[in-house]
Amino acid sequence: MARLAVARAVADGVDLEPVLRKVGISHGQMEDGKARLAAESQINLLNLVAEAIQDDLLGFHLAETFELREIGLLYFVLASSATLGEALARAERYSTIANEGILWQSLESRDFAVRYNYVGVPRHTDRHQMEFWVTALVRTCQKLTNTSLRPVRVSLAHPRCAESGLLDNYFGCEVAFAAVQDEVAFARGAAQLPIAGADPYLNELLVQYCDDALSRRGSLASPIRASVENAIAPLLPHGKARVGEIAQALGMSRRTLARRLAAENLTFAKITDEMRTDLARHYLRDASLSISRIAWLLGYQEVSAFTHAFRRWTGRTPTQVRSLARSDLEGTHS
Repeated sequence: MARLAVARAVADGVDLEPVLRKVGISHGQMEDGKARLAAESQINLLNLVAEAIQDDLLGFHLAETFELREIGLLYFVLASSATLGEALARAERYSTIANEGILWQSLESRDFAVRYNYVGVPRHTDRHQMEFWVTALVRTCQKLTNTSLRPVRVSLAHPRCAESGLLDNYFGCEVAFAAVQDEVAFARGAAQLPIAGADPYLNELLVQYCDDALSRRGSLASPIRASVENAIAPLLPHGKARVGEIAQALGMSRRTLARRLAAENLTFAKITDEMRTDLARHYLRDASLSISRIAWLLGYQEVSAFTHAFRRWTGRTPTQVRSLARSDLEGTHS
């Protein structure tokens, strides 16, 4: 994904040196097809490239046309499975081989869904990686089953932007943004669709390779800050991101949460304020979001409360920061 973004940036004439330096990635890493990039570095790179080329749907656009086999081992495990349900169950088990920051969860109830959960990575910093994954998932399902399968429901945790209608058209349903979960759901019967290139012998061999790779990687650690941020994110717009609810969501007492945060010189209030600051700056760059909408997304019932908090964080009002961002953008195009 990162290499696709870099190729797009090069094609658009972007000077990559400052971008890679800011993310902490070398040219050698980008040129080495076997080098792994940390999930958070990839998210930051996608954000910077999207900003540089002014593409609010960079992840979606990258996922529309790339060669699915570039996903690697995980793709071939799915492609040799017997049914779509079996393939996505394999994806649930082996997804961290492709990206250590995302866990897939395959769910069957009233429909057949894939849910994405971030591990050790703050979800609120991302838009493009998630839009890449959900688009790539739908393309993969269509390719494997040789059908025009479309989801019945798509939900994404980040807010809608001005261009998001393209995603509605692509998926054939209205995408629910600012949702509690990142999820793609198909009709329940989709799980029984046969895989066009099913090969039980190859699948058994590839599953062995995946199990071996998984055992060598060990368990994934989830830093307490990222865990807290990811628990806060879906509750923030509803004004329910309080320390008691977050501690409960993480399966610990308020005292235990405070102790673990203190061990990293953090407090719940500090994490919440810094998260709101980051999100506010990001939202203010999106002209399609009104100040009142941004206030709601950050958990404020009144615009005045948001304005007061933002001035405390940055020394400026939201309107001033938005005007500066607009002036900077006009300057780059003049």
